[in-house]
Amino acid sequence: MRRKFYRKRISFLGILIMLLGCFGGCSQQFAGLFDGIEIPFLNSKLENVGSLEDIPTFDGENMVVSINDNQPLFSEDDLAITPNGWQDFSDLDGLNRVGPANALLHRNMMPNYERGDISNVYPSGWHQKKLSENQWLYDRCHLIGFQLTGEDANWKNLLTGTAQMNRPKKSSMLEYENIVAEYLRSTGNYVRYRVTPYFVGEELVCRGVQMEAQSIEDDQISFNVFVFNRADNVNIDYATGRAIIESN
Repeated sequence: MRRKFYRKRISFLGILIMLLGCFGGCSQQFAGLFDGIEIPFLNSKLENVGSLEDIPTFDGENMVVSINDNQPLFSEDDLAITPNGWQDFSDLDGLNRVGPANALLHRNMMPNYERGDISNVYPSGWHQKKLSENQWLYDRCHLIGFQLTGEDANWKNLLTGTAQMNRPKKSSMLEYENIVAEYLRSTGNYVRYRVTPYFVGEELVCRGVQMEAQSIEDDQISFNVFVFNRADNVNIDYATGRAIIESN
């Protein structure tokens, strides 16, 4: 009996030591959680352009291109940490168009509630079109995704974007948002984030969005990409938002 009790006591002490070690070093472990993890779409070789103004027309293949060799264009001041984070949206212009949205993201900004109804928001160029029985052309796209800050029916944060740009699991805004969201949840670190819609002239629908992100405490999150606002087999009039389904 004494031997069994001794073994149990050793086991208990071992577990206690492990738990204490975990609590003592948890912040370091979380900070390195992404170390060595390959993120395919961030590590893949994307077509590159020098700046947003150099974005080419869609080449029929690459839904996403990198800008400035995938390096975000934040200044040193942009990367300063403000406790608890912040977000800021541009005022709508004279054509009711959104502008750049900026944020310093932290996991305490992430919502613990369901998204609300945004159907009463009509972004510039909103002319919805049914593509098939269960498929529509446009989404009301968040510049700063709802999962990141809980921002919902905000006219300054919603634009007319194709479902293809917004939410497929690959080569979409959502793919990049998901990586940032998972990093925030896992580390408790800050991420500087900016999404800039690209309008040509007085067009009401943007040609796409530039997405930039940089983790502050490390370099695990760092990208500068452009996602095209387009849809397969659809000809969009970006000046008005009206669209025609192309015949195969």
